[in-house]
Amino acid sequence: MNKVFLIGNLTRDPDMSETNSGVTMCRFAIAVNRSYTSGDGERQTDFFNVTAWRGLAENVGKYCKKGNKVAVSGSIQIRNYEDNQGNRRTSVDVIAQDIEFLTARTQSSESDFYEAPAARSSQPAPRKKPALESFDDDGDIPF
Repeated sequence: MNKVFLIGNLTRDPDMSETNSGVTMCRFAIAVNRSYTSGDGERQTDFFNVTAWRGLAENVGKYCKKGNKVAVSGSIQIRNYEDNQGNRRTSVDVIAQDIEFLTARTQSSESDFYEAPAARSSQPAPRKKPALESFDDDGDIPF
């Protein structure tokens, strides 16, 4: 199973683009703090490149900017390539399957300021109770 869950802050604004076939993609990087500190008391940070596709990419490009906190779940993809000097390089990327926006909404009149979509709740929306129908109970047990 190839599954990764990360919570971190965007290190730069998302980079939106399209493939030759017109599929929207968005690339960004997040900084994720490790859960422990080094011997000198400093917290270590890891940086991950993330790629989102289609509607998820559009939402990230629309609602996220540098510094926003996000939760990313997805899979890890390893790519090997040759750089301009002919050296073999390896790139580790996270292919996002789901992204939750964790930065709180703010009240601001700036049009380009972060504004998250309505939060998704793990609780289902309240449903209207169905109307109960009366039935004729003649006292007979049906079994």
